[in-house]
Amino acid sequence: MNAAVQALRARWAALAPREKAMVAAAVAVVAFALVWVLAIGPALATLRGAEEQRRALDLQVQHMANLQAQAQSLQSQPKLGRDEAVRQLELSVRQRLGTTARVLISGDRVTVTLAGTQADALAQWLAQARATARSLPAEAHLTRNAGGTWEGNIVLALPRP
Repeated sequence: MNAAVQALRARWAALAPREKAMVAAAVAVVAFALVWVLAIGPALATLRGAEEQRRALDLQVQHMANLQAQAQSLQSQPKLGRDEAVRQLELSVRQRLGTTARVLISGDRVTVTLAGTQADALAQWLAQARATARSLPAEAHLTRNAGGTWEGNIVLALPRP
């Protein structure tokens, strides 16, 4: 190793001043490129993407806060008995889905059979079923018709007392 360093020093001493300047310039360019590639470039890329990432994280925080408020709202509501939950669920089916749905109650499960139900009515009914009857879908077997309506079955789990 020592011999290699000695050989480089001897070679450097033998170079003309112009050659020394060109070698020094080449070493400076390579050093600058390495610093740019390893330190400055990634930092600039992170800085450029930081605002977009901050906006995305703000949206996630807002969504989580909305979910937390919704969960707290549901937790603060009084407990529903099975009979009241079934009554609320049947009422919501009549109000939101009308004649496009049938309800079949079996134990702690409620099967709602859909035939030609509009998507917006289905979405509103699911939200109402969750809020008033505190029932969540356990299974769903739905198909979309050519006219944009839905048919199939949704199985809801009734809340436990």
